[in-house]
Amino acid sequence: MHPLAIELNETLANTIVDTMLSDVGRRIFFPKGIVAQAAEAGSQAKRFNATVGMSTSGGQPMHLSDIYNKFDTNTFKPADIFAYAPGGGDQRLRALWKEEMVKKNPSLATKRFSLPIVTAGLTHGLSIIGQLFFQAGDTLVVPDLAWDNYELIYVHQQGGSMVSFPLYNDKGGFNVEAMVQALRSIPSKRGRLLLNFPNNPTGYTPSQADMQAIASSLVALADEGYELLVITDDAYFGLFFEEESAKESLFATLCDAHPNILAVKCDAATKEELVWGFRIGFVTYGSKGLTDEHLDALNKRTLGIIRSTVSNCDKPGQSLLVAAMQNGANYERDKQAVFDEMKRRYDTLKQALKKYEGNDLLVPHPFNSGYFMAFKTKGSAETLRRHLLQQYQVGCINIADVTLRLAYCSVECDKIEELVDIVHTAAGEVWN
Repeated sequence: MHPLAIELNETLANTIVDTMLSDVGRRIFFPKGIVAQAAEAGSQAKRFNATVGMSTSGGQPMHLSDIYNKFDTNTFKPADIFAYAPGGGDQRLRALWKEEMVKKNPSLATKRFSLPIVTAGLTHGLSIIGQLFFQAGDTLVVPDLAWDNYELIYVHQQGGSMVSFPLYNDKGGFNVEAMVQALRSIPSKRGRLLLNFPNNPTGYTPSQADMQAIASSLVALADEGYELLVITDDAYFGLFFEEESAKESLFATLCDAHPNILAVKCDAATKEELVWGFRIGFVTYGSKGLTDEHLDALNKRTLGIIRSTVSNCDKPGQSLLVAAMQNGANYERDKQAVFDEMKRRYDTLKQALKKYEGNDLLVPHPFNSGYFMAFKTKGSAETLRRHLLQQYQVGCINIADVTLRLAYCSVECDKIEELVDIVHTAAGEVWN
């Protein structure tokens, strides 16, 4: 094993991180090679800097003027657009994102957690966590209504297995008891749990009371000796449309809840900052008892995965986002306008569904947030999906042939009622 990996293992010894690491996670490290040496030279090589493989002139990257001229050249220097980004991301963006996390999750204000690391989108962040903490023989616990990419990442890529539990209890709330049973079913008492709120595909976020029950039950398991990795996929964070919905990430509670719980927050600018194609995500860590030295070692593991896969992430997207967050004249206004429109579409959808209450062909799963709602279907959801596409030119998503997902975020408000009517008409045609 490489000496730098051994050094990181020694730093993290006797922590929950050490317990949960995969074999890859134990071997990976951030090398003191080209990238680290170039970073060091960047602050000290005042005479000549002959480290980075990037053609420069006058201290700026050489570039295509046809591209650079598409930007505001009074705001962005060529280095803001064409240079390599640091492996962990633009330091300004990382600091800004941490500030935003505290603003959106006030209970984080007094807690220790890592400086977020920039990833190439949220999916990349989830994949990094898979490489660091998941391998053959490990089991991931997820709700039965979950994003299909989890299986692709943790089962088919990393070679582990998945156990699911019913997302809802018989009252339409989060099924805390089923989650606990699923974690108890893992013989090793070492569990990996992934929760996504607002949920994709259902658009559901637990109430504040349910979220606290989730956290309390996980702490109770940790008190019994269970060792837990809890990943929060916060892709749609902030899109909460009902007063009773929990408004803070589960990470905010778990990041200092128990030494046997390692909390990981995977989030992104994708939806929160309305920059879908920029592919800018973040990974943040926290656990009770982890020191700054521990968190730094864990971040170096993460940097090692990034260095050995994508090397570094998109530079122009990060520069543009920093400029908007720091100096954008319309930054808060535009985000609020989008939230208001999504809330209006949500309210319109809820109203449109009322006329179909009691319809047993399509039963809406509880939803209160995010971009989606989903129906439990009486018959084949795939049959209905194809019928809607072929006969009505309406696109929806089939999940496991029992769930039909509608992304109302992409439907104009004045068309939502028509969409609901068409979906129900089509269901009657294929199943009656």
